[in-house]
Amino acid sequence: MRLQDIKVQLEAEQVAGSPRPELEIKEACAADLMSDVLASARPGSLLLTGLTHPQAVRVAALASLAAVVFVQGKEPLRDTLVAAEESGLPLFVTQLSLFESCGRLYQAGLRG
Repeated sequence: MRLQDIKVQLEAEQVAGSPRPELEIKEACAADLMSDVLASARPGSLLLTGLTHPQAVRVAALASLAAVVFVQGKEPLRDTLVAAEESGLPLFVTQLSLFESCGRLYQAGLRG
C-alpha cells in the first residue's frame, strides 16, 4: 500500500519529514513500547503509536521504519518534529484511535 493511500485511509495529516507519497508500505506495527518496536518491527514498516516523544522517531529511524503515525490526534513534541526533519522520516497525525487505525489498514490489505 502506498503511503499516500495510508494517509487517505487514516484521514491523516503529514506534520514533518520528507513527502514520499509513492513509498510502498507492506507491513505495519502498532506499539507504545519502543522495545516492542525494536523487537518485532521489520524494516520498511509503518509505526502507529500514541507516543509523541522524540524517542519514537529515533527508534523508528534505528529500525529503518518507513514512517510514523501518531494516533488520537496527539501532536508530536517540537523535538520530535526536529528529529523527523533531520532523519527525513515522514510523520503523520490522525484523529483516529490506535484500534480504528489498525482496523482500517488491515481492512485495506495492510498486514503486520
